[in-house]
Amino acid sequence: MKILVCVKQVPDTESPLEIDGDRRWVRDDGPIAFRMNRYDEFALEEAVLIREALGDVTVDALSVGPGRFSTTLKKSLEKGAANGIHILYETGGYCPPSLTAALIADYARDRSYDLILCGVMAEDDMQCLVGPLIAARLGLPCAVSVVRETISPDRKTVMVECELEGGINEKIELPVPCLLSIQSGINRPRYPSLSNVLRAKEQKLIMIQADQGVIPQRPEQPVSISYPEKSSTGVVISGTPEQKAEQLLAILHEKSLL
Repeated sequence: MKILVCVKQVPDTESPLEIDGDRRWVRDDGPIAFRMNRYDEFALEEAVLIREALGDVTVDALSVGPGRFSTTLKKSLEKGAANGIHILYETGGYCPPSLTAALIADYARDRSYDLILCGVMAEDDMQCLVGPLIAARLGLPCAVSVVRETISPDRKTVMVECELEGGINEKIELPVPCLLSIQSGINRPRYPSLSNVLRAKEQKLIMIQADQGVIPQRPEQPVSISYPEKSSTGVVISGTPEQKAEQLLAILHEKSLL
């Protein structure tokens, strides 16, 4: 059985993020740290759990992006992936989901993967599009927001439980091959083992140049992004307790709250 896990590198939200000059994305230079998309960590862990349960399973991790994405693929190897595939797409700024999905689908089309796993969304753009777009391009059945999956003994179907709105879950049986978009909380991503860390240092990634011929001619692009507007500031009341009470009462009357 072969499983492909799609992983993405995103800016660490604890880094000092700045909007670029075109006001279309976040600057990727300067003192900014990058890490694996947390939703993809759950997808990778689920693939490793399937391998541990079934035995003869190969787990490949794939990422589309510039050279710095290699560190995220190395982290995938540390967490248990057997191979890391890097589709080099050297571009700055925003990378549209349709472009990412086109390159991944082109790679996976003739490689006989039984399962393709994606995180339910990316932390940087909060979109849930890459997984379903890959499935559409490959003609695969797809389930999103998967919180539980069970592969049948003959490995021909997979029973999944998907999270819907309002606390409702839906159970679906899909034929293999298929694509699953994994929701957070389905498992607990593990820390890398020392043996995997040492293996990842020595193992080379599979590097592939992006095929410009499969990239959509007019991929979607953000119009503009901006910082959140500042909310109204609070008022500091000073004076004696009696004076503070009078001032507070006056403010409440002014706001028609009393």
